[in-house]
Amino acid sequence: MAANSWALAVDEQEAAAESIGNLHLSEKSKVESNDTAKPEDNVNKTEDDDKDDRAAQSLLNKLIRSNLVNTTNQVEVLQRDPNSPLYSVKSFEELRLKKQLLDGVYAMGFNRPSKIQENALPMMLAVPPQNLIAQSQSGTGKTAAFVLAMLSHVESVNKWPQCLCVSPTYELALQTGKVIEQMGKFYPEVKLAYAVRGNKLERGMKIQEQIVIGTPGTVLDWCAKLKFIEPKKIRVFVLDEADVMIATQGHQDQSIRIQRMLPKDCQMLLFSATFEDSVWNFAQRIVPDPNIIKLKREEETLDTIKQYYVLCNSKEEKFQALCNIYGAITIAQAMIFCHTRKTAGWLAGELSREGHQVALLSGEMMVEQRAAVIQRFREGKEKVLVTTNVCARGIDVEQVSVVINFDLPVDKDGNPDNETYLHRIGRTGRFGKRGLAINMVDSKFSMNILNRIEEHFNKKIEKLDTDDIDEIEKIAN
Repeated sequence: MAANSWALAVDEQEAAAESIGNLHLSEKSKVESNDTAKPEDNVNKTEDDDKDDRAAQSLLNKLIRSNLVNTTNQVEVLQRDPNSPLYSVKSFEELRLKKQLLDGVYAMGFNRPSKIQENALPMMLAVPPQNLIAQSQSGTGKTAAFVLAMLSHVESVNKWPQCLCVSPTYELALQTGKVIEQMGKFYPEVKLAYAVRGNKLERGMKIQEQIVIGTPGTVLDWCAKLKFIEPKKIRVFVLDEADVMIATQGHQDQSIRIQRMLPKDCQMLLFSATFEDSVWNFAQRIVPDPNIIKLKREEETLDTIKQYYVLCNSKEEKFQALCNIYGAITIAQAMIFCHTRKTAGWLAGELSREGHQVALLSGEMMVEQRAAVIQRFREGKEKVLVTTNVCARGIDVEQVSVVINFDLPVDKDGNPDNETYLHRIGRTGRFGKRGLAINMVDSKFSMNILNRIEEHFNKKIEKLDTDDIDEIEKIAN
């Protein structure tokens, strides 16, 4: 897909290109009191706040993925018609794609379909079209799958929009557009338009590009008010990041209004990283008679991770204990989790003063700044990553041998956040290796939290003492 396929004025092209190279999302500045935070920390964003910005996290995951995740999750397929044969493919050649699309797929570095592509692509490319609701995390090849479906269904001789993709944010729309351009680079007859803020078109004109990608509000305006798009001519409708979409006020209603304008035989494809009830209810309103693909979540295990706790009386004592651990053992790379930005910033500064190579990651950073920090940590340029909960999920760094909970994870009601604990210490003990988790305990309250985490996972967390140094040295290095 050639660069001149963008339906943007020259200055808008430059702005969009700059956005792709320099993406950011401004995060809401929310103040929420937390029963578990110390009084001086109540003015800081807690890790619960960081979890809320799903759009930022989704964009971050896209930016830091250089290749597909080697997931071990099994795919569960629920067919609309249980009696019809279930097809899956092990190669892209089996899909009988147009040569220019197959060339585009290989040029992007895809050698064979990912697990979700194996099952989703035959459904998406079927004749007659089949509707699909799919659960898919970042890095599974989901975007490439629906982009391939859109490019396959386009009739390039027809100069009007035939495929419509709605993303929750401007930045995520640009990222998907980038994939469309990469995969379609040998198919220059197919053009792409961006229905995003700032792309002003003359009233009364009709878009000639075959694929339109945009955000719900602008897409709805282009279909209903400005009439740039004839919705009844749309053949494929993709709603991406549904869980992010419904978290944004107004987007759910706008998406439903767009869907209602489309023809009955339009193929509907919806993707979401999670499938909680609110997402599921939304998906069923958008996609009639769907096939469903879910990821069977493999049980994350703590069996390969040795867990300890260290008793302290204050933040300063916790820092001193941390220094003692670093003085006693050699650690390849470590991630240290704090409850608030303020603590994370203080701890990173103290560690730097002690001579450690430290990276700091927290929620107030722009998304491209976070991606750069993570990349430097992956490359081993910093050995210690101090963070709030903003990067507890989805980041695989093979060299991480130690995770330290400087503050134990709690929810906004002051209860143990067991899922976050699992995701945090799951950064170690990956790729078949043994891992080490060390928890800092500085009060009766945090000891109670630790005891409840022990009960939940039915795993003993041992007190760290000098006799354990030799064993943890073996794990940590």
